[in-house]
Amino acid sequence: MTKTPDAEVQSYVLEEQIGFLLRKAYQRNSNIFLTLVPGNLTTMQFSIMRQIAVGGPISQNRLGRSVAMDGATTKGVVDRLIARDLLTARRDPEDRRRHLLSLTPQGEALITEAVKAAARVTAETLSPLSSSEQDTLLRLLSRIT
Repeated sequence: MTKTPDAEVQSYVLEEQIGFLLRKAYQRNSNIFLTLVPGNLTTMQFSIMRQIAVGGPISQNRLGRSVAMDGATTKGVVDRLIARDLLTARRDPEDRRRHLLSLTPQGEALITEAVKAAARVTAETLSPLSSSEQDTLLRLLSRIT
């Protein structure tokens, strides 16, 4: 015989919780991203490549912090991008213990196309909202991150 959940469990509406709604919104964004962005890039790979494209050569540690990834995740993403010949690592001439990450010519070409597509991803993800609602959502999300 199954026990009936208590009142607190019954009154908790999963579909109204921030985590549930953020996960669904992220799933929507991820599906659109995978459809529109070229090169079979993940959102994390895209973020890393975009940061390097804008900021130039950067250490892996600093890069991870700039895209809000822990060290182990950053290393795995970077290793996969190096294996795909989209990134290269070279010793920092100022600190031989550190490596600087750069885009390869293939990586530069891909991120240029991917950024164009990423703008469409954002527009499509937010398309159910009015312009004012989009601004509000983005402003509020930036406050809780």
